[in-house]
Amino acid sequence: MIVAGEPTSLKQETGKKRPDISVVIANWNTADLLVRCLWSLRRACLEGVKLEVIVVDDASSDDSCQRVQTQFPEVQLLWNENNRGYAATTNRGAQRASGRYLLLLNPDTEVTAQALVRLLSFADQHPEAGAVAPRLVYPSGRPQSSVRRFPTPGTLFLALMSDCLFLIKNGDYKIHPDRLKEIQEVDQPMASALLIRRTAWEQIGGMDESLSLFFNDVDLCWQLRKKGWKIFYIPHAVIVHHHGASTRQLGIARFILSLKGMLGFYDKNIRPLMASVPYALLRSLLVVGFYARIIRYLMVRRG
Repeated sequence: MIVAGEPTSLKQETGKKRPDISVVIANWNTADLLVRCLWSLRRACLEGVKLEVIVVDDASSDDSCQRVQTQFPEVQLLWNENNRGYAATTNRGAQRASGRYLLLLNPDTEVTAQALVRLLSFADQHPEAGAVAPRLVYPSGRPQSSVRRFPTPGTLFLALMSDCLFLIKNGDYKIHPDRLKEIQEVDQPMASALLIRRTAWEQIGGMDESLSLFFNDVDLCWQLRKKGWKIFYIPHAVIVHHHGASTRQLGIARFILSLKGMLGFYDKNIRPLMASVPYALLRSLLVVGFYARIIRYLMVRRG
């Protein structure tokens, strides 16, 4: 009998070599894509990388858990009885992990040939790397804007005001894929697929669960950099990302939740750097910018 919240399969028998990578997948109502993701990880195992795969289901209402149990018995499956949010769900999977590295992986991704080999090889050769990010592409092969600069007040304000003025340009916040053709150190890659050194993860204490859905990955990268770790982007490791399979289910509410996450990030990391009055003004301006994004979204959607 399987007890709610306990793993269905444990591949950590005594005497077995420690996994190179513990893949942690936080899933919410994406059964079809999750299955495709897990098939891609099975293929990756044939390339010589020793993996353990941990799926933590965040109280899905679809048949995600049943399909993992029946089709992927090698996967460690845990599930939350109540929806706890992405950060807490990811932390729970990381607590179960035993690998040298953690790979935070969205269920709407598919690992391509040699992607994990290349991520692992780079991380092993660069001990200063706290995290290494692959190139994310759409199923068509078109590259995604998956790397951003840290949302410092000036950078983020210009990006939000561009929405307010209905401009396409986002300043220097989102880095265009044309500028991401070489290996380079970056600020903030998306955690849709992010390899993290286990010692670095433990040093920062994992994800901040108060940032439950949005900006927890921004904070994760911020904390890594504060501790002296470097974050790299390597374009020759490619992962397909269907992008937003879970968050699209939230509809327009995702903008409100993103605003909540941004303000939480700012209250934690930016407020201590500023006087109270300028910070209050900045916070108000950022709220205006975010609501401009919602207006723009609704106008574009209505055509």
